[in-house]
Amino acid sequence: MDEIARRRPTRPGRTTTRDRASQFDQFEASSLFCPRCKRAVPVRKRLLLVLPDGERYEYLCAFCSSSIGRKVEEVKTKIQLITTP
Repeated sequence: MDEIARRRPTRPGRTTTRDRASQFDQFEASSLFCPRCKRAVPVRKRLLLVLPDGERYEYLCAFCSSSIGRKVEEVKTKIQLITTP
């Protein structure tokens, strides 16, 4: 029965299980709690470091610019270094 379900085309506007899984691959924070402002605030995302295994970001409060969170986005493809002798 699974083979039949896989062969059947999906309706327009419907997502498959594979599509749903890729939707939640990376989360983006739109608001976080700021201890300085003592409330949930919108955030700005700032790139801190580019690492071999991913990129490190910092979330800043949109009002007081204090750091309220960090995130590492893992890179799907590995970085290849080219060196000359």
